[in-house]
Amino acid sequence: MTAQLTRIDLPEPRSVDFSSLSRDRLEDMEAAGREVLDCHRVLAKTSHNIVGEVLRDQGKFYEWNHYPEGDLYDHITHAQFYYHAHPQELRGGEHGHFHTFLRPQGMPKGVQPALVPDLVLPEGENEALSHLIAISMDPSGVPIRLFTTNRWVTGEVWYAADDVRAMLDSFEIDLALPSWPVNRWIGAMVRLFRPQIGALIDARDGAVEAWTGAYPDRDVYEDRELELTSVMDIDTDAQIAAVSAALVA
Repeated sequence: MTAQLTRIDLPEPRSVDFSSLSRDRLEDMEAAGREVLDCHRVLAKTSHNIVGEVLRDQGKFYEWNHYPEGDLYDHITHAQFYYHAHPQELRGGEHGHFHTFLRPQGMPKGVQPALVPDLVLPEGENEALSHLIAISMDPSGVPIRLFTTNRWVTGEVWYAADDVRAMLDSFEIDLALPSWPVNRWIGAMVRLFRPQIGALIDARDGAVEAWTGAYPDRDVYEDRELELTSVMDIDTDAQIAAVSAALVA
């Protein structure tokens, strides 16, 4: 995972003010934190972790391949994810990362693709999927970073930040296979870090705007020099503690 955010000054994600979050949001984040820890706990009892679990029974691990094979797609919620890894020299200290998506039939009513200059919609009525957030994992299977990407990275259809943020509460993988803990964990991670993910999505659009201003003759969404559009390091334990403190306050 290479970050090419240094050629121009791009917006930083805004910091999260936990005191400004509603009690309902904080309580949902608290419940999500418990679920994240519970998934870690259950897997650790057999010396497993989230990364090892998503790769279990998948055969030899190949860089760039999607795991599970064919992606994991919930046909009821229309949420989707896959895990993959870049070549070692491009990983930036991670083992690999999850990419999360939502397809149109799972999106809130009224959400439409952004009217970007080169908009071409896929033929299938449920094919115009949106990338939500990527979750970097270290070699021990611990989440260490959240990031957003430019459109060309995942081949998504571009949606404006307001619409992508509105999609976050609809992301859920409600399937037992191929791994119940991983499926529950990834949905809980999106809920636990919901404010940070929203800030990263806003920063994503800010990065695209800044890049367009700096390079007006390029198609920003297909520009291979702009890969990551926003990045944030995370600490699950620190996030859970901050949520608990905000609830007490």
